[in-house]
Amino acid sequence: MHTFIADYLETMIAALRRVDQQVIADIIQAFEQCHDAQGTIYVIGNGGSAATASHMANDFSGGLKLRGIRQFKVVSLADNTPLCTAIANDIGYDNIFYAQLKDQLTAKDIVLAISCSGNSANIVKAVHYAKSVQSKVIGLTGFDGGQLRELSDINFHIATDKGDYGIVEDIHMMLDHIMFSYFVSLKPESKTVYSLR
Repeated sequence: MHTFIADYLETMIAALRRVDQQVIADIIQAFEQCHDAQGTIYVIGNGGSAATASHMANDFSGGLKLRGIRQFKVVSLADNTPLCTAIANDIGYDNIFYAQLKDQLTAKDIVLAISCSGNSANIVKAVHYAKSVQSKVIGLTGFDGGQLRELSDINFHIATDKGDYGIVEDIHMMLDHIMFSYFVSLKPESKTVYSLR
């Protein structure tokens, strides 16, 4: 057991050392540009990546706003379970993100797509649509990156062995916290400014 834990942590450390810090800076800049253009950041992902998408929407649309730092418009398209299941049931799971973006997405918006393999059919379809309307695509990938790595305008890639979901998803979540912490650092005296009562 201890050997497994040590090996996991060493694999994580090695993957973190390979992270391209400039890509993180590029994503932060893209978020700022979208904010200034009054665009929306749509985050998409399946499974654990859907949880990361929800977490990002929480941090960037709620956490920063409540601190009086930024009012990003961030929407996780995996969060509306009735809508996702209706689309999946009626016209196929491959359409759950595409159908929500269709006739809604504009060139000033961002689609942030999270897929460890980079080959999830519903992610790839949504990204192709995003590119057709000239929306910026930010891809978070792992393994060899798959199709999403090639389609992304900005790609945050965690190179790992195929199937190493834990490491990839861990670092994708760390990206969220690095970016969130960066924005908080711009206003270090910030605190929650809205009462929730």
